[in-house]
Parts: sequence; structure tokens; C-alpha cells
Amino acid sequence: MKKIFSFLILFIFCTIFAQKVPQVNKTEFSKEALAQKITSQNGKKLSVSEVLKMHEGKILIIDFWASWCRDCILALPSTKELKENNPEIEFVYFSLDRSHEQWKKALEKYNIADQENYWFDEGWKNNFNNYIDLNWVPRFIVIDQKGAIANYYSINPKDPELQKTLNSLKN
Repeated sequence: MKKIFSFLILFIFCTIFAQKVPQVNKTEFSKEALAQKITSQNGKKLSVSEVLKMHEGKILIIDFWASWCRDCILALPSTKELKENNPEIEFVYFSLDRSHEQWKKALEKYNIADQENYWFDEGWKNNFNNYIDLNWVPRFIVIDQKGAIANYYSINPKDPELQKTLNSLKN
């Protein structure tokens, strides 16, 4: 009886808190999502649209992560490998850390302070994250050369669909 009860509790926990795959794979961002403000490492607030414009004409991967997320930290070496294997692809990190201090400390700790990093200072629930159905991290989104979403949902930099999307965009 104890085993059944334990299994039932584990099943309920996993069902409630597991990352849920979005029902719809969106291919573009809403105006509200693009208007969402995000903070750069130097403290400047930019809209997501402004960040994407800096990468216009390029293939871009957005890596959603947080320093409190064990899976995010474990994915960092694979993300580095993905970058090395695809040097023509641009990367940005969007952090969901709970505080500015926590975020800045993590950039140094995990050796990504020299990368392009932004922080959602308004927290997890905001127009951009709500629009993309962000319910867990890590998460990776690929943006094509025209600013459209080419891969809406990957949770690991080793996802074969992620590399398949990149290869199709490079050709």
C-alpha cells in the first residue's frame, strides 16, 4: 500500500510540475511580446524587438535559462558545443533569475559574462514569456534570418530537431 501511495504522489507531482509541450508551434511573435522590456548586462532596458533587430539577417538561438535551474546549468557545456559546431549561428541568453545580483553572479560563475545576456527584471510572467508559453527552463527557440520562429520548442541543445532546423536554415 505504501508503494502505491508513493507512486501516486510521484505521478501527481510529475504531472503538475513537468514541462508541458505547447499545443501550438508559433511561427511569429505578437506586437505585445516584441514590446516586452528586458535588461542588458550594462543595465539598459531594451525591447525584445530591439534585441532581435540586432541579429537581423542572421540565424539566432535564444537560450532561456536561470542559475537556479540545475538542467540549465547542466546544458551549458552542450550549448557551448552547439555554438562551436555552428559558428555562423548567433546566441543570446535570456535569464529568468529572481534577482539582478543572482543573475550577474551566475554570469561570472558559469563563464558566460562575455556572451550576449539579458534578464527579465519583471519576472517569469511577462508578455513575451506568456506569448511563447514558457513554463519551464531550459528552453531554446531558433529565429530565422527574417525574424520568424523556425524552431519554437527545444528543451536541450542536443535536441536533433534543433540541429536539423539550423542545418535547413544554413542552406
